[in-house]
Amino acid sequence: MRRVALFAALAVVGLVLALAALAVLWPLSPDSLLAASPRPATQILDRNGRVLYEILDPQTGRHRSIPLDEIPLYLRQATIATEDATFYSNPGVDVWAIARAAYINLRGGEVLAGGSTITQQVARTLLMSPEERSQRTLWRKLKESVLAYRLSRHLSKDQVLELYLNQIYYGNLAYGVEAAAQTYFGKPARELDLAECALLAGLPQSPSAYNPLTNPAAARERQRVVLGLMAKQGYITPEQATEAERETLHFAAAPFPIAAPHFVMYVRERLAAMLPEGVLRAGGLRVYTTLDLDAQRAAEDAVRRHLAKLAERKPGEPDHNVRNAAVVALAPQTGDILAMVGSPDYFSAEIDGAVNAALALRQPGSAIKPLTYAAAFARDYSPATMLVDTREAFTTKEGDPYVPLNYDLRYHGPVLLRQALACSYNLVAVKVLQHVGIDALVETARALGITSLDDSERWGLALTLGGGEVSLLELTQAYAAFANGGQVVQARAILRVEDAQGRVVASWGPPAPRQGVSPQVAFLISDALSDNTARAPAFGEDSALRLSRPAAAKTGTTTDWRDNWTVGYTPNLAVGVWVGNADNSPMRDVSGITGAAPIWHDVMEAILRGLPVVDFAPPEGVVRVEICADSGLLPNPDCPHRRLEWFIQGKEPTQVCDWHRAVPIDRLSGLVAGPNCPPELVERRVFTFWPAEALDWVRAQGLPEPPIAPCPLHPGGQAAPPEARGLALVSPDPNGVYRLSRALPAEVQALEIAARPMGGVGLASVTFHVDGAVVGRVAEPPYRIMWPMQVGEHVVWAEAALPSGGSLVSETRRFTVLPPDAPSP
Repeated sequence: MRRVALFAALAVVGLVLALAALAVLWPLSPDSLLAASPRPATQILDRNGRVLYEILDPQTGRHRSIPLDEIPLYLRQATIATEDATFYSNPGVDVWAIARAAYINLRGGEVLAGGSTITQQVARTLLMSPEERSQRTLWRKLKESVLAYRLSRHLSKDQVLELYLNQIYYGNLAYGVEAAAQTYFGKPARELDLAECALLAGLPQSPSAYNPLTNPAAARERQRVVLGLMAKQGYITPEQATEAERETLHFAAAPFPIAAPHFVMYVRERLAAMLPEGVLRAGGLRVYTTLDLDAQRAAEDAVRRHLAKLAERKPGEPDHNVRNAAVVALAPQTGDILAMVGSPDYFSAEIDGAVNAALALRQPGSAIKPLTYAAAFARDYSPATMLVDTREAFTTKEGDPYVPLNYDLRYHGPVLLRQALACSYNLVAVKVLQHVGIDALVETARALGITSLDDSERWGLALTLGGGEVSLLELTQAYAAFANGGQVVQARAILRVEDAQGRVVASWGPPAPRQGVSPQVAFLISDALSDNTARAPAFGEDSALRLSRPAAAKTGTTTDWRDNWTVGYTPNLAVGVWVGNADNSPMRDVSGITGAAPIWHDVMEAILRGLPVVDFAPPEGVVRVEICADSGLLPNPDCPHRRLEWFIQGKEPTQVCDWHRAVPIDRLSGLVAGPNCPPELVERRVFTFWPAEALDWVRAQGLPEPPIAPCPLHPGGQAAPPEARGLALVSPDPNGVYRLSRALPAEVQALEIAARPMGGVGLASVTFHVDGAVVGRVAEPPYRIMWPMQVGEHVVWAEAALPSGGSLVSETRRFTVLPPDAPSP
């Protein structure tokens, strides 16, 4: 039945083709096709009407036509292999595509684009109106085919190919191969090599999706497909294709008059998605954008100035190897893009300057942490929640041990989440994510407009330290939501489009806001990130994060020094800065606070200059409560440090602090006084009773601990310290792998096995077991032994005896000891 329908469709095609030829054809002049009439320029303007760029007609100005013999053979071959493999042998039309369109039309479906020959594409572009080109009907397909057939009779194949290569759209305002070569590589088309030709030939099918300046991975994959087609058609060898795939490409445009070039190219892509291509190509439009040219110039100046400072070689300092930076400035309430800098020099091939780093996916480092804390604050956590920042091994989903390190390579003991976020402590952030779950962070990121972290199955706990990838634009948009009471407003680049007579063709108001996080959560994040006192232990009192007005800010630095960030905001401005290298080479000794933060500081101050100072106002539903500044609990009379803290209403602490307690001390011995001590020798002293899991850190810092031993001079019945409620293994790491060394004597190669009490400090002893055998017993802290390593897979656990006669058992861990020459598992 399907075959009958197909034959019927072919018969219909034959009849309609004849009718179409009589109805729509007119004499075609090759000269008229080869010399297109100029079209009026389209202007792209900033929000105040200042010209950023004029889009000239494809056949005039910068976008000039070139003869076929100036177009590299590789580019011609790549285009034919990709777009129309039978170009030199077909009659200008694809008969099977017409038949397929007729069959779909007969069944009541829409005729989809695609499958057109090169000749058909030329006919559609040059001989059909913009309205006709946008139609997806059988009539349009038939007319295009008849016109293509006539073209092939009037023009030679080389003339058709020359027309095609000089008028097809390659993205980023580039019509024709000469414009494309200048736009992407800053060179004439005749100088393009095989790799560059293959990349350009792959663009016309979808210039936006394969844009190498914003989506280099997709562009390189498309290039690989084109090279494969060229090899399949015999134009190149498989070896040539492989060599071209491996070539490093450098993107930069030849200089031409343009302001805010990365933003202009971004706007052009947005226009292509919002308006029919024919409307754009007709010209004469005035496109009013959201960009503020003054803000843009301030951002560009800050980028160039601070990169120049980093490039200065100072005595005793290494070459920082930092050449690139990007900036995005947004209005939080409207989503308007006020400034977008994609690189310090759009026209520099040395730094791949045409690549828009504001849109590229990069690892954000700690700049993603506020989203983790937002997920936590939306649950049972608050800025006053206390966690202990000491070494801890986490187990990855692959079963491997993961031990996060802080940026300063130190641990900080008990800290409240306000300080942990402000100072960017890594281990605490991982603990928070472990508690709330990776799905919670991914959901929060999605709610705040980040689209690149959706697959939670891909990520582990390192996601909170920047293990995923985000774009600067989307991360800045997420921070802007914190500035906007938790409401996400999609970034907006275009205000309206007018025609040559000033009539509004299209306009776009501010996108409808969407609640990403609650106003209360947004305020808690803003209040912590704007707390200069809280971040002072890590950044100092007068860091680049401190502005002349209240501002929230967060830095980020990847562990391999390839990316550093600063993103921050006031209630009326959000700015994000990325610093690094487009070729992904690592920087040297450049962090978020020394690389991105000075740029962020200067951009914020420049744009906000002259505007009223606005603070972060607490919304309804938050309350301020006095807490113990050490424990985060309600203060007791003995708490020496207190402060006020914000809480979501209903989540205020109810427990009174038990860290700071008065202990009767015998003055003669300095030990705990008993009931038999003479009253005149007893004094009341306040001590800090640290949580059990922090005791190793307390001892390493040399901090005072409360005395436990009773005074022997006046014996009596002193109360015992509170018993532990749990027992945790500290080492070895879960599923850890250790290796013996030939360079050391066997008797000194030992592994630390350690445990610590939890929820109290009172233990009578701790016994350690390896593979079921007792390997050591310790009666007082620290509870650790050194176990002589033995090759093999082992199981370890600890058992504690309590003073009351009970016992506690730790979790069981597995670990492996390898011989010296064994391969890693």
